[in-house]
Amino acid sequence: VQLVESGGGLVQTGGSLRLSCAASVRTFSNYGMGWFRQSPGKEREFVAAISRNGRSTYYADSVKGRFAISRDNAKNTVYLQMNSLKPEDTAVYYCAANPWGLGSQRGSDYDYWGQGTQVTVSS
Repeated sequence: VQLVESGGGLVQTGGSLRLSCAASVRTFSNYGMGWFRQSPGKEREFVAAISRNGRSTYYADSVKGRFAISRDNAKNTVYLQMNSLKPEDTAVYYCAANPWGLGSQRGSDYDYWGQGTQVTVSS
């Protein structure tokens, strides 16, 4: 499974970005997907996750009401819509896939990771 993130960039406080993660796998609809982020000097943290059928979504408290995760199984892609961005959202954002189909908040549940995409929010 290969995961390729895109859509990162530089945005002002209050702005929006949509991240995409394209998966090269035949059975994408079997995988639970998650987004995690890591900023310099900090540990990787959970952002959002979605179950394999998209019916269950989970969010970190810090992004609830501002971020939305979704997926298009026909396109083998998961998205992270980020609104009302804050400087503290600045990080490298990683897409991850788990073969259990779960929308898990634990990084250890994910077997596959993308290279990451940088998101920078200026104040």
